Amino acid sequence: MGMFKLRKNKKFSYTPRYYKSNEDGQSPFEIKHKFDDYRKTINSTNLKSKFTNAFDELKNEPDQEVNKRILVILIILVVLFLFFIDFDLSIFFS
Repeated sequence: MGMFKLRKNKKFSYTPRYYKSNEDGQSPFEIKHKFDDYRKTINSTNLKSKFTNAFDELKNEPDQEVNKRILVILIILVVLFLFFIDFDLSIFFS
């Protein structure tokens, strides 16, 4: 039955010869997103805490200007879309 088993990948414990660690002590080979330090939703385990942390980040003060700008852009795009498909807005107004 040995011919149906898959080979295991080799694991190497490589450390570079001239290795300088960061000032944080983290490995430079660690793959990490650059905004992970500023987010709360990264390490959440259950769904409720993910949603509460996401809403807390959404209510953050500096982001409110960005949210307003996105809302204005979205409204403009919807109006342009309705204009291009020749939608009659008079059904909303009597």
